[in-house]
Formats: sequence, structure tokens, C-alpha cells
Amino acid sequence: MGILKEFQDFAVKGNVLDMAVGIIIGGAFGTIVKSLVDDVIMPPIGLLLGGVDFSNFALTLKAAEGEAPAVAIKYGAFLNNIISFLVVAWAVFMLVKAMNNFKKKQEAAPPPPPPKSEVLLGEIRDLLAKR
Repeated sequence: MGILKEFQDFAVKGNVLDMAVGIIIGGAFGTIVKSLVDDVIMPPIGLLLGGVDFSNFALTLKAAEGEAPAVAIKYGAFLNNIISFLVVAWAVFMLVKAMNNFKKKQEAAPPPPPPKSEVLLGEIRDLLAKR
């Protein structure tokens, strides 16, 4: 029973739930970035380079025969994926940088003054110690 209780405590902790939410949102963000690269970034770049569609770039190793598809190295799709990765990496970097700045500001802030009741209790303690 100890292991089940331990697993339940682990699974219900906020960190696990936060991680699950992060994975789901990350998957959705990946889809958005893929669309951004494929549909927004690469067409203008291809147009600037003479109307090139990078997703169609491939090195054919073996032509299609009958119903067997061609064997090709699709380096254009790979290039699109590299750009997608760089966009995601930049976004994550900016998020981490913002969080680090936020933590530094929190650490640099002076601690709040103690509550009035705590100050009074300290004064009472000091008076009792003098007696």
C-alpha cells in the first residue's frame, strides 16, 4: 500500500499536472509553429529565391516503379522542420529568459516588514528578558 499511496501523492501533485498541461499546450504550439513556417515564412522566402517551394525539394535515390513509391531524401521538408525548431527554440528561450528576469526581480525585492503583532511580541519578549 505504501507504493500506491506514494504514487498517488506524486500523480496528484501540481508539478505533474503542470507538466501535463505544458505537454498539451506544447503540442498545440508545435502545430501553430509548423503552420507559421510552412504557410507564412517559407512562401515569401521561396518567392524571393525565384518561386521555389522548399517542401518539394528532394534527392531521388530510386524512381517510383509500378505501385512502389519513389525513394527520396526530402531535404526541403527537413529544412522546414529545422526552421520550425528554431522558432520553437527561440520562443522557449524568450519564455525562460522572462521567467529568470521575473525571479531576479522577486529575489531583489526587500522582504516585507514583519506584521505589527510580531513586532509587539518581540518587544514583549525583550521586556521579559530584561526582568
